[in-house]
Amino acid sequence: MPLTHRRPNILMFVADDQRHNTIGALNNSDVRTPTMDYLAERGTVMTNMHLMGSMCDAVCMPSRAMMHTGRTLFHIKANGEDIPRSHLMLGEYLQQNGYITFGTGKWHNNPDAFARSFGEGATVFFGGMDDHWNMPVCRYHQEGEFPEPVKHLWNPGYGKLQAVDKRFDYVARGTHATTLFARSARDFLLERGRNHLSNQPFFCYCAFTAPHDPRTMPTHFRTMFPKGSVSIPPNFVDKHPFDNGAMEFRDEYLARLPRDPSEIERHIRDYYAMIAHMDHEIGTVLDALEATGEIEDTLIIWTADHGLAVGQHGLLGKQNLYDHSCRVPFVIAGPGVRQGSIRNQYTYLLDVFPTLCNLVDLPIPESAEGKSFLPSLRNDGATHRDDLFLAFDTTQRGLKKDDFKLIEYSVNDRRYTQLFDLSSDPWERINEHAKPEHRTLVEAMRMTMTKAADAADDIVAPFWAKE
Repeated sequence: MPLTHRRPNILMFVADDQRHNTIGALNNSDVRTPTMDYLAERGTVMTNMHLMGSMCDAVCMPSRAMMHTGRTLFHIKANGEDIPRSHLMLGEYLQQNGYITFGTGKWHNNPDAFARSFGEGATVFFGGMDDHWNMPVCRYHQEGEFPEPVKHLWNPGYGKLQAVDKRFDYVARGTHATTLFARSARDFLLERGRNHLSNQPFFCYCAFTAPHDPRTMPTHFRTMFPKGSVSIPPNFVDKHPFDNGAMEFRDEYLARLPRDPSEIERHIRDYYAMIAHMDHEIGTVLDALEATGEIEDTLIIWTADHGLAVGQHGLLGKQNLYDHSCRVPFVIAGPGVRQGSIRNQYTYLLDVFPTLCNLVDLPIPESAEGKSFLPSLRNDGATHRDDLFLAFDTTQRGLKKDDFKLIEYSVNDRRYTQLFDLSSDPWERINEHAKPEHRTLVEAMRMTMTKAADAADDIVAPFWAKE
């Protein structure tokens, strides 16, 4: 029976690089996600969850900082690399209100912020990417001073990793990082059950390094996706049509130019295999939670820090404002959440913090700037945000409003504009910016974007205000 005398638990899973439409329950027949499909049936899917943006190529840093603080892109510090103590964090706030907090997996922000967020932890990776089979991780250090994990030199493509700094706790050799992090979460849940600690709610945070490259996985999951088993996305092209200002980042060197469909198909198969393995391991964590008798009293969230192109628009990475990169999966299940529901309202990851506050009956702290989407979870007709302002580095700005998306570029004194009608063109293939009938719409969206940029304290002048 669910508990009624205390706040619900929170179990949160965060993937690295998982695109929004990589869920079987959302009509993607190529992927294998039975656990995520189960959570979708048991809860609510937010189909328009977005990352607000990033001012650096390591998109996961600002994304995670925004998610954990509820603050907007231009109100975090140092792209999220350094989260100051004045920015109250989700785990920190839950601790202050009686939660046991546990963290495991990737933490691509400063160690002090991790120590503030979690009173317990295991197998923590303070980095952006690494060899999944030899992950340099830290034990939990109560004093909050964690050794720096091993740093690696990374060769373009799927080259070898060469260690250049050996200050870390240990390397988890031979155990895949996805399994390692899931096992740590399971151990926390089962140990809690053995010690009869169910009178105090928990926040368990499990952040994976999958499906980020280098995409390696146990053989069973690789063989689930043989050659020819996945489709090439309809917006595949062999080269992006212009320089978007992010063509020289590491991600874009993971496949040859011009892009070859057979090579992209291999990348997609490996990408889906990583997701399938992660889905399986999350299932084992849910099994452990069920064994403790607390699954009915636990809010369960599965999301990601950002998406990934993997061949779409001729790109490999996430340093862009197309939906495949700035839109992420988001499923929430548990007390107070409708079952089998799909919501299409525009939302940001930074809205998760205030929404969880509402769900566990805590006031939203002043430092969190996000907007709770609890009304959208509970009411069919509720709106959340009228539009979404999106940003990448100094070169790209975007706006989603109604069924349209406007993306503006300024690269080396050259300007480009894209307008997509998402209702008829969800893959963002047809640029309608030059159509005379859209001139008024483009002007109105530019004005809205200028106001949104000003409200967000964007550091870039509105270059899109003029043709």
